[in-house]
Amino acid sequence: MTKKIVCTIVVALLIIATVSGILIYEDKNIEINKYDVTSNALPTEFDGYRIAHISDLHNAVFGKDNSELIDILKIAEPDIIAITGDIIDSRRTDVDISLAFVKEIKKIAPCYYVTGNHEARVGNEYAVLKDGMIREGVVILENDVLTVGCENAYIEVIGLEDPTFSVSGSTETEAEVVADKLRKLTGSEKDFTLLLSHKPEFFDIYVENGIDLVLSGHTHGGQFIIPFIGGLIAPGQGFFPEFDSGFFEKEGTKMIVSRGLGNSIIPLRVNNRPEVILIELHCGY
Repeated sequence: MTKKIVCTIVVALLIIATVSGILIYEDKNIEINKYDVTSNALPTEFDGYRIAHISDLHNAVFGKDNSELIDILKIAEPDIIAITGDIIDSRRTDVDISLAFVKEIKKIAPCYYVTGNHEARVGNEYAVLKDGMIREGVVILENDVLTVGCENAYIEVIGLEDPTFSVSGSTETEAEVVADKLRKLTGSEKDFTLLLSHKPEFFDIYVENGIDLVLSGHTHGGQFIIPFIGGLIAPGQGFFPEFDSGFFEKEGTKMIVSRGLGNSIIPLRVNNRPEVILIELHCGY
């Protein structure tokens, strides 16, 4: 073997090792992104109210017993924690990991949870997860609306069950299910409304129903983020998704889409670290 060939092999191995290291780092190191959301509908008592938003954990573990993720939430000191679906993965479901995680974060702040499409796929295992989460004190919102108080003021929190639960064996599309469910949960005179819904591709429906702030996930940030372009592919939206991650606004409705924490079919991320979102609400007047 000539010296030139040896050098070529060494360089190739170094490149492979470097790329592999970058991918592993991106897959296991959580990025914290902060958003300030201002609304005229927000009661003054909620000015400075903090929400931690996590999504699409897919049974991933960050540190022993998810200690790294839990520590991030502890330091953030949120008023509530919103979990927008796919806390488990239908291909490698481990209910115990999910329950151990929510048991710890429930000590930090009240937790509000909506399902994702992976919960809809696991059959009886979701019932086990649901029962366990209820025992741990997590508030599960399945097409429900409730009020959350701060001093003597309230906001509405709406949670949509993932439409995957409803469309099996039905002639309705997911969009029709979401529109029907949300219409029944809104329409009254109200103050600020916070919607937890796994899928961001129904943004126009959220806008039509006058939601103030939507928290969503599902996209995994488009999996591979191309500089100056955005995410490459997302479920429900296909290639170059419009709602890949980050902040969106239309006609007074704001939506924040999490890149999520875990992986599913595609086992790696490129230029797309796992994400925890911290939101601070502000009164607009």
